[in-house]
Amino acid sequence: MEVELVPDDVALVGGLVAIPSVSRGEADAVEWLVTRMRERGFRASVDAAGNAVGEIGEGPVHVVLLGHIDTVPGEIPVRVEDGELIGRGAVDAKGPLAAFVAAATEPVAGVKVTVVGAVEEESPTSKGARYRATLAAPDWCVIGEPSGWDGVTVGYKGRLVLDVSLSRSARHGASPGPTVAEEALAFWSRLSHAAIQRGAGARAARIDCRLEGMHAAAGNGLVERAELRVGYRLPSGVTTDELEHEARALAETHDGDAEVAIERIASEEPARTARTTPVATAFARAIVAAGGRPSFKEKSGTSDMNVLLPAWGCPMVAYGPGDAQYDHTPIERLALADYARSIAVLRDVLRRLSSG
Repeated sequence: MEVELVPDDVALVGGLVAIPSVSRGEADAVEWLVTRMRERGFRASVDAAGNAVGEIGEGPVHVVLLGHIDTVPGEIPVRVEDGELIGRGAVDAKGPLAAFVAAATEPVAGVKVTVVGAVEEESPTSKGARYRATLAAPDWCVIGEPSGWDGVTVGYKGRLVLDVSLSRSARHGASPGPTVAEEALAFWSRLSHAAIQRGAGARAARIDCRLEGMHAAAGNGLVERAELRVGYRLPSGVTTDELEHEARALAETHDGDAEVAIERIASEEPARTARTTPVATAFARAIVAAGGRPSFKEKSGTSDMNVLLPAWGCPMVAYGPGDAQYDHTPIERLALADYARSIAVLRDVLRRLSSG
């Protein structure tokens, strides 16, 4: 497929990537995107959650294109080298979001498109998507995440984040027995072993359980504490309630000196949709028409699909240019040719969905 790099579309993604928007600090990027959408003919504004929202077109078919505008921390000098845009968020997920805006700029008869630049996807809150989930469901929805221009994502694992705190009476550093930090690590080992055993012998049911952070301190001289941040990634068929219940049961049977308390910080259930929905089929056909070989993917991470699919229940996939191996890395980069291809695919998809 011959690709044309439209200067305005390249400027759109480059300008968006150039504005820092670490999660919970997205306001400047949101305002910038709203302005750019207005210039392109969108009815654009900032919603109550702080999302950038642009509507374009009219008709009985409503399509929501929702990508997140926030990024993880880590400043990367923004530049173009060898046809690639390098910078934090180029892949995850400002590239997909800019492709949404570029594709929707050409209205399709009978279709109203709402583009959302959602905030706080990279935070446990997922504030932007959770707010949109309270609104009426569209006919179709596409989540902006890197799938590759010729790939479509139909599933994500679920996520559960727990804070585990251990506390006990302070003791002298030379006292026998494990420190409170060592006791915390022993409890983490039990959690990890339980997760491994739960998925043993069933590859599809594999549960990832990771120690995301730890802090131990002497406290106030009377009590010493250790805190763990534990993150689970869970497949379909396993619920966050089940895992939390098992963690609490282990806390109740903890045989150390410390008292164990558990708090749920964030959670999303696994999300999976069929490859045969009208929106998935439209993508497959559009990719073929563009000269690609479509592939359907299931990701080990989470996305705003985990929030919106159970709330809206409409046909939904995740799509966007970029190689997910660059997510959150110091070498995050987006091939501009693939960005252009994804815009062409998205325009074709909107035309195919215009009949409802």
